[in-house]
Amino acid sequence: MTTLLSPLLDPEARHVLDLDRQAAAPPFEAGTPEEARRAYKQGFPALQGEREPVGSLTERTITGPGGPLTLRIYRGQGAVGAAAPALLYLHGGGWVIGNLESHDEICRWLANMAACVVVSPGYRLAPEHKFPAAIEDCRAVLSFLQDGAGDLGIDAERIAVAGDSAGGNLATVLCLLARGDKKPPVAQLLFYPNTDASQAADSYRRFADGYGLTSATMAWFRDHYVNHAGDIDDWRVSPLKAASLAGAAPAFVAIAGHDILADEGEAYAKRLEDDGVPVVLRRWPGQIHGFVSMGRHGPAARQAVGAAVAAWRGFDPVLGNAQAD
Repeated sequence: MTTLLSPLLDPEARHVLDLDRQAAAPPFEAGTPEEARRAYKQGFPALQGEREPVGSLTERTITGPGGPLTLRIYRGQGAVGAAAPALLYLHGGGWVIGNLESHDEICRWLANMAACVVVSPGYRLAPEHKFPAAIEDCRAVLSFLQDGAGDLGIDAERIAVAGDSAGGNLATVLCLLARGDKKPPVAQLLFYPNTDASQAADSYRRFADGYGLTSATMAWFRDHYVNHAGDIDDWRVSPLKAASLAGAAPAFVAIAGHDILADEGEAYAKRLEDDGVPVVLRRWPGQIHGFVSMGRHGPAARQAVGAAVAAWRGFDPVLGNAQAD
């Protein structure tokens, strides 16, 4: 069946959807997680934007709660050599796919635009490692940054957290878990975050099929991540269900207008505001889920990253004094 697409779609989003239909690849839920990872690895280079040079790029391995964790560390152009602002970036991919390569260009843009150090971890993926493995890994990396700031040349009091989609989910949960830390995150930069695993919002109906990420695929991701249905109501899976969001880091939230996750992203931003957390909410009405990873096909991806950095500057007066991109 052919889906009649919204006339309000941006041309670049429509072009990406046309390419997807022409490829006629089976949906992820038609195969195994390993097959989905292979398909994603083959497909994402055709979408990504320019991988611009950064000041330096290194990798290191730390001991995580489930074994070794690889970190990719980007020092942006213009980043100071000591006490630099830092950003922990958690890649998307439905907790099942995605890796250090799939979000490399976003990390480079963030590092250069903010003149900061970006750290991206290869956290454990489901279904081999179900909830809460991914969040445990992310928590360990944040602690590593907080405790080893001097060695890394970053400021432990100026660490922000960011992520897209499932990575946005992990970022929101991490910021809630870290509220009691001595040096909690100073900002959370969220690109179309997943905040409610019940998947009952109306946007799941409006954009169920034909707009990239489908309702069926999102259910497949979730069901690989959780151990059982009871996990869906755990706020560490569905942060929108947390009793209170008060004390969380100031947030930037980017919404794609034609996205099954649009309504829960909007709801999370409102919950943050209602609980007294500063929020910058930006909407890209004509865009689809994942557009920040589609920089090859238009300017919206880089615009969204730039908006996130601008919001971060607004939350952090010291960063705000840095030269803008």
